[in-house]
Amino acid sequence: MEPFPENPPGSQGPGSRAAALEEVSSPAILLMVTAGLGIVMSLLSLIWSAVMGTQEIPPELASDPNVGKYVPLIQRMQSFSRFSTVISLLLGGVTFFGALKMKKLENFGLSMAAAIIAIIPCFQPCCCLGIPVGIWALVVINKPEVKSAFRG
Repeated sequence: MEPFPENPPGSQGPGSRAAALEEVSSPAILLMVTAGLGIVMSLLSLIWSAVMGTQEIPPELASDPNVGKYVPLIQRMQSFSRFSTVISLLLGGVTFFGALKMKKLENFGLSMAAAIIAIIPCFQPCCCLGIPVGIWALVVINKPEVKSAFRG
């Protein structure tokens, strides 16, 4: 016997695809919102970095023996900041796309990845929103009736 019998289209039984679509709708939309905010913030950071350029250390500070030895470290940190912003931008795109797939119940693995990425605070600038939304999304998509409704 099948655990969730096939319901006719449009039925609202506990194992129906329509019920699963309704359950994932809110967390998927909120994941898209948090990912969108993260993408916008990352883009603004990249634009700011391009417009402002690398901030040079004033010569009087660089010549100070207590500060001068840290100049290479400061320069590496500035370039790492740009790199991490690009990574955040890419992960925001993955989160947005995964949330879009989650909303359509299309790709369980990508939906799971999107929810997990949202939970990791160092990848999204909107971590105070992403953590609870990501946890909510994980709880919802791992319900047996929702998980079985996914295609692919």
